[in-house]
Amino acid sequence: GAAGPVPAGPAAPEPAGPATVRRHNRGLVLGAVADAAASRAAIAARTGLTRGTVSSLVDDLLADGMLVELEAPRGGRGRPANPLQLNPSGPGGVGLEIGVDDVAACVADLTGAVRVARRVPSDHRHRDPAHGLARAAGLVAEVVAESGLTIAEVRVALPGVVTPAGVLQRAPNLPRWQDVGVAELLRAALHRDVPVTAANEADLAALAELWSGRGLRDMLFVSGGVGVGAGVLLDGRLFRGAGGRAGELGHVVVDPAGRSCTCGGTGCLETVAGVAALLRAANVSDVDSLVRGPGPALDVAGSALGVALAGAVNLLDVPAVVLGGVYARLGDALVERVAAALRSRVLVRPPVRVLSAALGRDAALQGAALGVVRDLVGS
Repeated sequence: GAAGPVPAGPAAPEPAGPATVRRHNRGLVLGAVADAAASRAAIAARTGLTRGTVSSLVDDLLADGMLVELEAPRGGRGRPANPLQLNPSGPGGVGLEIGVDDVAACVADLTGAVRVARRVPSDHRHRDPAHGLARAAGLVAEVVAESGLTIAEVRVALPGVVTPAGVLQRAPNLPRWQDVGVAELLRAALHRDVPVTAANEADLAALAELWSGRGLRDMLFVSGGVGVGAGVLLDGRLFRGAGGRAGELGHVVVDPAGRSCTCGGTGCLETVAGVAALLRAANVSDVDSLVRGPGPALDVAGSALGVALAGAVNLLDVPAVVLGGVYARLGDALVERVAAALRSRVLVRPPVRVLSAALGRDAALQGAALGVVRDLVGS
């Protein structure tokens, strides 16, 4: 038959306007200074921008409180070049984590240093979301006041599926928090003209691990708590899936004849290796007691995690698994059991590395705050 019309190719992108170019160049300057303190001339050399452009951008960044100019050492001939560095007293980022039974907040400055961090009990499983959001807003106000910094953004880590607009669509362990516009509601509760964004807690923890300097660009980050979530990093990028649901490891079935799960299924990983299951296996009532004497809980968790993770590792071909949350607190003994389970089930060689999280239970919290800061400095 006759050939149909040739489909048009994608439209050529609109040329970037002056404001877009200037934002990009500001990011280049901040990124150059984030690597190491540098003079205007050194920034121009690192970025390829002209000295005049750099000087203009630096003046703006000094006025905005993003940079500070240091006194160059005296001595020698000629005018000394004053080095510039990120301003530790400039705008900061707030990380906020709303868990099933607690809430935590921290403030990170432009250099990435955490200035204040606090975690308090807060029951979100049986209370209306408004109560938890008010508690979270109060904690944010406390840490911001203590830090003394102005705040550029608040980023929230949540235990469930989160849309780009900051709506918590589904959280199996928070039955009253379904389709809750956390970002919008929290911004109203804060009474501040500050952007609020939200993301899945395991995703943010995975990013924190990426930024921790251990060189792990491809990995599964497993966050153990009341639920079990995972962040998937492939080539240094977070893989969220088509609907933001990638990483729901806790609802991979490991025992089809097992216990009922909060998601409505049966025998999910969470029912065997979530905190409630581990406490039951160890015959203790709280996490501190579990950490002090985990006993049979390690065998239970190691075996179940091995089954669930083997399928994910065989599918994605990642070379590393990082255990966070409560799993990080259980230490080397759990790492060894998971590694042994993976060696018997995963096809790749060399064996998959299994590590405890570098940041422990605060990985998601710090990932949220550091994400804000890294966006600010363009890194």
